[in-house]
Amino acid sequence: MENKVCKRGHPKVYWQGRDFCPVCAKSDAVFKVKEKLTTDNINGNAPSVFVGHYGYPKLNVGILSPAEKVDDAFLYDAPRIWGSENFEIPRLVDLRSSLLNSRFQINVKESNKFLDITQEVSMASKPVDVEINLKEKPKFRLNLDPFTAPTGPRGTIVKADITSNPKISHKVDKVVDDIDLKAVGGIKYLYKSGFDENFLTKLLSTASMGLKKNRKLVPTKWSITAVDDQVGKLKIQEIKDYNHIDYCAYFGNYLGNYYIIMFFPDAWSYELFETFAPKGYWNETAEIKYTTDYEGYEGRKDYVHETAGGYYAARLPILERLSKLKRQGSVLCLRFITNEYAVHLGVWVVREATRKAMKSTPIFFSDKELMLKYAKVLVKRKFNYDIDNLLRKSILLKQIKEQRKINEFF
Repeated sequence: MENKVCKRGHPKVYWQGRDFCPVCAKSDAVFKVKEKLTTDNINGNAPSVFVGHYGYPKLNVGILSPAEKVDDAFLYDAPRIWGSENFEIPRLVDLRSSLLNSRFQINVKESNKFLDITQEVSMASKPVDVEINLKEKPKFRLNLDPFTAPTGPRGTIVKADITSNPKISHKVDKVVDDIDLKAVGGIKYLYKSGFDENFLTKLLSTASMGLKKNRKLVPTKWSITAVDDQVGKLKIQEIKDYNHIDYCAYFGNYLGNYYIIMFFPDAWSYELFETFAPKGYWNETAEIKYTTDYEGYEGRKDYVHETAGGYYAARLPILERLSKLKRQGSVLCLRFITNEYAVHLGVWVVREATRKAMKSTPIFFSDKELMLKYAKVLVKRKFNYDIDNLLRKSILLKQIKEQRKINEFF
């Protein structure tokens, strides 16, 4: 690796231990798209939509589609498949940079034909055939964001039509047509019916659910967190009726995001530490940088400030696992962001990396100290730093140590 350079001669400083050059991955993806976008007339199949947040309450709303019809358009917006099939960063950048964002501007409470089309795309179970005329040829760029999956070139819609019959589930129709059903109720109903969080995010962001008087556009980055939070709360209420879990720890990773998730036999509580490796791509200092947030048995009354959407995205797969095991517990989740994670791909990475960890084989322990020792040794061996300082700052561990249990009084 010492003398390794990419095909364009970028030195190892850009690689940071990765087996690909992130600079080339991004530029190659844009170049491939540029070859296809030679006209302002788009005839593609749209798997997704996007609602921006700048300029609120007047927002940019986009229909996301490849520049031409493709057989696997569903793969362009499928986080669960990306995670389960281990899609790597260059392939993900290729896919998402190929999504043209054909957009229009509208007030969050208004409606027009373009929004009607956007809503149908968001409701459909499969990509929808669309024909779009843009004001001019799209501008070539790759849009990266910590919260949302990347998007490619964008252009302003002049005319748009759906050229196939969207395949919409009768359960989705039921929720969309029910103007007396709150958005929270619609999210819970569809989640229990097997629709994943990515699908629910699209419905919520396009004002396709909720009480009639309250329906309005929600920026995609906000709706992602709202869905993760609401589905998580549904699971929390469920697991509170279960017995306590045994001491156990899970470990797994995806795209350079590593998770150690420790369960303690206690009432539900949850704490997340997100750490950034020192002297690396995300943290140039010699010290470990971290953010953290916590919730007790009664939950939080306000939005988390430090770990943001990652807090709710990591919490959901943990709760799904507890629900499957029919157990509750206190959960300490440690995230380690390494140099392998070279490009912002969105908060879905957090969710899928946590899912991978929760699908790993757990290690069981007889007590708390043995489990914490395991975590310390693992982190030291894997990342070469000491987590004692993190553990000392843990509110959850302090609560477990100091809070008296009811059985002590009998």
